[in-house]
Amino acid sequence: MAKVLIATLYSPDPVLLAANRLGPDRLILLLDKKPNKEQEKNFKLIKESLGRVVEVKSIKTEVYDVVKVAEKAVEIIDKQPKDDEIFINITSGRKTKALGLLFAAYARSNRVKKIAYNPEEDKNAVVWLPKLSFKLTDSQKRVLEALNDKQGTNFSLVDLAKEIGISRAMLYRNIDELRDMGYISTDNGSPKLTDAGKIARL
Repeated sequence: MAKVLIATLYSPDPVLLAANRLGPDRLILLLDKKPNKEQEKNFKLIKESLGRVVEVKSIKTEVYDVVKVAEKAVEIIDKQPKDDEIFINITSGRKTKALGLLFAAYARSNRVKKIAYNPEEDKNAVVWLPKLSFKLTDSQKRVLEALNDKQGTNFSLVDLAKEIGISRAMLYRNIDELRDMGYISTDNGSPKLTDAGKIARL
């Protein structure tokens, strides 16, 4: 069983602090799709500092698209061996990237052991964030998946219910519940996934 730390990166200090405290076997850092010189320099510093004892990898993600960051982070989490302990640190980097990683941790709360944030005011402090999850029923998940597959197409709710394999009444109830949770929007008539819905279905 290995310890895996997945973290956002801009300033190296929070990552180095987290790595020193946790002692991970593997460190996966989320870099910008087009990292600037500062981010590249900081990644190199971390790799040189820890690379002899820790496997250090970088994964490039979007910066401002929270859904795409969450999708990539979920993909990273899913690739880790089942027995590994996964820790998340969202201190460094852009807030949108940190939120994407946080939402990925919520989407895979059963795989994530702890989520940490290090406040700027006290570099030695660690704030352990709550592990939340998207509690969806099986039929709600199927509705979100079907809506994701149908983005940009016209469809009837009758056909959608048949495709998912639930009654129309159950579909309408799921749509109402998912709308109340903020996962879908029905503003223009047909239900559409919101960004929250795109993340919840991961």
